Amino acid sequence: MEQRHGHLSLLLLLLLHFSLLASPCSARWRDGGGGGVGDLHESFLRCVARRSPATGADPSRVVHAPGDDSYPSLLNSTIQNLRFASPRTPRPALVLTPVTADEVRACVVCCRAHGLTVRARSGGHDYEGLSYRSLRSSGEGAARFAVVDVAALRAVRVDAARGVARAEPGATLGELYYAVAEGSGGRLGFPAGICPTVCVGGHLSGGGFGPMMRKYGLAADNVVDAEVVDAEGRLLDRAAMGEGLFWAIRGGGGGSFGIVVSWTVTLVPVPAVVSAFTVHRLLLRRGGHDEQSLLHLLTRWQAVAHALPDNLFVKMSMEAKTINDGDDSTRYPLVTFKSLFLGNCSDMITQIDLHLPELAINATDCREMNWLQSMLYSYGYTNGQPAEVLLDRTLQPKDYYKIKLDYLTSPIPTTGLIELLTKIVEDKDGSIDIDPQGGEMSRIPESVTPYAHRRGYLYNLQYFVKWGGDKNVSYEDDHLSWVRGVHELMTPYVSKNPRAAYINYRDLDLGQNVEGNTSYEEARVWGEKYFRGNFRRLAMVKGEVDPDQLFWSEQSIPPLVVSTRDGGLVSDS
Repeated sequence: MEQRHGHLSLLLLLLLHFSLLASPCSARWRDGGGGGVGDLHESFLRCVARRSPATGADPSRVVHAPGDDSYPSLLNSTIQNLRFASPRTPRPALVLTPVTADEVRACVVCCRAHGLTVRARSGGHDYEGLSYRSLRSSGEGAARFAVVDVAALRAVRVDAARGVARAEPGATLGELYYAVAEGSGGRLGFPAGICPTVCVGGHLSGGGFGPMMRKYGLAADNVVDAEVVDAEGRLLDRAAMGEGLFWAIRGGGGGSFGIVVSWTVTLVPVPAVVSAFTVHRLLLRRGGHDEQSLLHLLTRWQAVAHALPDNLFVKMSMEAKTINDGDDSTRYPLVTFKSLFLGNCSDMITQIDLHLPELAINATDCREMNWLQSMLYSYGYTNGQPAEVLLDRTLQPKDYYKIKLDYLTSPIPTTGLIELLTKIVEDKDGSIDIDPQGGEMSRIPESVTPYAHRRGYLYNLQYFVKWGGDKNVSYEDDHLSWVRGVHELMTPYVSKNPRAAYINYRDLDLGQNVEGNTSYEEARVWGEKYFRGNFRRLAMVKGEVDPDQLFWSEQSIPPLVVSTRDGGLVSDS
């Protein structure tokens, strides 16, 4: 009996040993043993050197540990949200800075060998910082992860004759726009976002809003090929990765399926002259004729902005304007309408007069420019700054901020508009943007890419608050309470079942994965808000390409493995 128990104990020990070796995210290393930071660093250096000998590069240029002089500056270099730059924020075990696709492959393989999960970062604009931080505190049980920072992969090549561009993930939107305009003589553009420092890698991975989306769809809708390093360290193009993975990376969010090292996108024709306006309506008196007039304008704008001609985009925003009167200061609601029209001022004014005469746009409100200049204008550079400003990767100041997002499937009634006008003056640093969808966004079926908020989703609402530019964060709780309060206030008026959200406006308030217990069923709470019915398909792709969750974060897609047993379908997460 004792001998039998001895055999069973030995068998159990062997099974445990081999299961640890087989697990890519186990705490045991396959590539050098050990457990200290120094041991990890040295072993990882040897691993990278062995797996990228052709480059002849010094692996210490790629591998950075907390004890290295280079580590703090590299980690902090593209942390855009200063809320997550605190020394208390759990840090990665390693920061990896590859400069070629082969080095990205080596980094992924070595992370797998050393039991480190991977978080990829291109521009650091993840609104919850999940491309470079963990929510697990330091100490026993803390997350063991590495940041693979691909900011150095930033080449852009434009083939104007074919109407395509190839962009690496570290290229900013500003660099992409500049290269497209220069390479095509101003004939072509690309439909993506207005922030020029956002990098291509994250933007396209989540979809990519922009002022031309009503004409040409999201940025991700215009991706025709890509190269991705998968969980096995293989470099795969569209043909090699298959249509399932290619579908998932075009809107399924960064950090779940692999590291995209290049995107090939279709460019779109733009006219030689585009036009734009920015007009303001300041509400100085509440409850009277002025407020009724503004409410009528907002109601009319909601009725038509999503149904305007596809080449006309008119968005609305609200913020508080503070007016000083001697020793006193008062905040008033300021409503702004901003447009982009793919044509000249005369034609745009004709369209506005036809569809939204209440806005009363005239020739002095309108400005003509080329498409590249319009990207500067949309970001807020309205004084004729040179296009080269788009190449400044430090253009966007770093701040403390929190952002939430909703969708409208029907207009906000007057009661809701009055509530917004009241709420906006409660925080001097808060703002609300409402962007119209419709047009091409409504014509693309929701199954074509993971972005599912298509037909019937009229507008997206962005609630934004930022504060400080230094270490004074004493009002953080007040600001967070305000933005969450606006989100709660809008509950009766926004989309339902589920209340929709957008993965590029990542929001951990919706829910999160728990490391070591990532369940598809539990993740549906937040996943279906981002992706609706597409969440299940994303989880199935994850189950095929990364079932061991090498690419993991608090909101990465969990794996769903569907197998056939006795003629039935059984789902395992």
